[in-house]
Amino acid sequence: MLIDFKDEDFENKIKTQDISVIQFSAAWCGPCKTLKPIMDKLATEYKDKAGFYYADIEDGGINTGSAAGIRGVPTVIIYKKGIEVDRKVGGVPESHMKEFLEKNI
Repeated sequence: MLIDFKDEDFENKIKTQDISVIQFSAAWCGPCKTLKPIMDKLATEYKDKAGFYYADIEDGGINTGSAAGIRGVPTVIIYKKGIEVDRKVGGVPESHMKEFLEKNI
């Protein structure tokens, strides 16, 4: 399951974890709603490799999303110790997201 992300989690969790995956989304976003169950499933599958978070860019993740330069949702960003290593923008099938994670974690 994805962990609900709040801006303060960036300092407390993302910068201290080896690998973190954040899905930046918005409540009104259709593709975000489609991607969330896929990310929940992958979060369970990869729970030993990375921390998985869900950030609403209009709520708890507004400052982090702004700092990351989020221009469209959904955007999934992979961080290593708080440093961005890759991002994928837009709703994608599970197979594509799995390839993206395999490449980066």
